[in-house]
Amino acid sequence: MSTSPTLLVLGAGPGLGMSVARRFGAEGYAVGLVSRSADRHPGYLDELHSAGVRAVAVAADVREPGRLRRAVDEVESRLGPVDVVYHGPGADNPAAAPVGILETGAADVREVAAQVVEPAIELAGLVLPGMRERGSGAIVYVAGLSAVVPLPFLGPFAPASAALRTYALTLAEAVASDGVHVGSLVIGGLVERGDIHRMLTSLPADAGDAHGAAVAGATLDPDDLADAVWRIAAGAEREVVADAITT
Repeated sequence: MSTSPTLLVLGAGPGLGMSVARRFGAEGYAVGLVSRSADRHPGYLDELHSAGVRAVAVAADVREPGRLRRAVDEVESRLGPVDVVYHGPGADNPAAAPVGILETGAADVREVAAQVVEPAIELAGLVLPGMRERGSGAIVYVAGLSAVVPLPFLGPFAPASAALRTYALTLAEAVASDGVHVGSLVIGGLVERGDIHRMLTSLPADAGDAHGAAVAGATLDPDDLADAVWRIAAGAEREVVADAITT
């Protein structure tokens, strides 16, 4: 078994997920990739292996009962204990527009919270005991900008993102004395090279509504965001807000 530390990427996509994998891989981390899109994994692994990064990939929808635990177990069986987790699972359907906050009902919020918050809590239960026992480790949760800025057009994602951010920061306070870092990366904008960015930038200029057009022009460099993930994991910062929408 390698003695190198292990990064677990939950939400391995072509944008931020792979930028995080490359960033940590360059620092000597082995990388475990988890996403629903198994057909992309060979290309991701080829890229990382070519850079000298030890990496494995697991196909899993972490919201399905038992799938997150099995994914963590598989990565740890092949790479060793997880030292850092980047938690940024993508949306089910990047092309689907959320209902506005005035049209949002309790069922909408419960549905989104089940997708966004519940896996985050399950993850902490799986990896934090080992991290606390070892006296080191980190979890970086990705939340949307609606967690800190009122964005009515994001409807049920606003309360769910706020709950995730608050959970991350509260967890950070609880485990700080154990030598474990937990933090929140709040993203407001389209991550370049990501699926949503590719989808929106491929549309005709006059397609979509005003909100979509505004967001389409607010892009973020995934390599810059990966640096932010590195700083949070190292304990240099507890939260980074990357806002390209309102600034």
